[in-house]
Amino acid sequence: MIYFDVTKAGASGHRSGLMRVSARLAQGLGAVSSEVRWPEWKRIVTPNDWFLTGELFSDEERPGFSEFLAVPPCRLAAIFHDAIPLKVPHVTWPQSVARHPGYMKLLARFDRVWAVSKASRAELIGFWKWQGLEKTPPVEVLALGADFSGAPRVLARAAASKPSLLCVGIVEPRKNQAFLLDVCEELWSGGLAFDLHVVGRVNPHFGVPIAARIKALAKRFPGLHFHEAADDTTLARLYATARATVLPTIAEGCGLPLLESLWMGVPCVCSDLPVLHENAEGGGCVPVALNDRAAWRNALRRVLTDGAWHARLTQEAMTRALPTWYGAAETIRRALGA
Repeated sequence: MIYFDVTKAGASGHRSGLMRVSARLAQGLGAVSSEVRWPEWKRIVTPNDWFLTGELFSDEERPGFSEFLAVPPCRLAAIFHDAIPLKVPHVTWPQSVARHPGYMKLLARFDRVWAVSKASRAELIGFWKWQGLEKTPPVEVLALGADFSGAPRVLARAAASKPSLLCVGIVEPRKNQAFLLDVCEELWSGGLAFDLHVVGRVNPHFGVPIAARIKALAKRFPGLHFHEAADDTTLARLYATARATVLPTIAEGCGLPLLESLWMGVPCVCSDLPVLHENAEGGGCVPVALNDRAAWRNALRRVLTDGAWHARLTQEAMTRALPTWYGAAETIRRALGA
């Protein structure tokens, strides 16, 4: 049996990447798993069972958790997402920055770990070496699913009546919506007509000024739309009318919005980050130099106006191979012998 940790996911009301991973893996694991929450879990297990977590944890949030890891009643597996709090601490909640090193160190006590990308795998292994840890588990890469809502993959698209861009992600400096607004403002001021839909909850610590700017800018440019609370049905509708998605992020663990865009048959213009290249190189994507305003302006103008190029990108998005959540769950099931 796999005892799947949903301590935070079960109580969360938002749809972050971590929550998406927990929800979709729980569906994929099905009958071979049982959802558990700390500290309610009674831990009536055998040594051959597995405790699997894709969540962040600490003793502050889960009293006694390090002791549980030190003398576990069963085998331990974890999914590691990223080292973002250590890479960009200036735009990360201070409590997360303080707790993340301890969390990454505790992962060394697990029997096996999956990282959500090659880049995050390298970050975790590098951190362990820097800490001088001699005993660490194997770390493999787990391909996360592109099928975010469980809906069938989009294999044909009708032309939208008006060019539209879609940006999905929590509103905060790391996702770089402020930079995107700068680029789009220049394009609108230059006479290019298009819509920009920004979808995402607001980070209460860092996102409020960005949200305020979105709302102020929307008064000057009616093509700008802010969807702070959008369910999967609304999101699917926005994908259906989008010419492309935009992901100007400065740091990612995997880049689920890129994969989910491709699943919906929508090309993605993204930051030229190594972690995003892992999925962008398969086609349907346009990597652009991070924070290069001229390069982003040119890329967005071309994807909005060059019909032949956009058609080629769309065809790539709809026909390339993409990972699924069933495949991710199957990888885990096989590895854990469930």
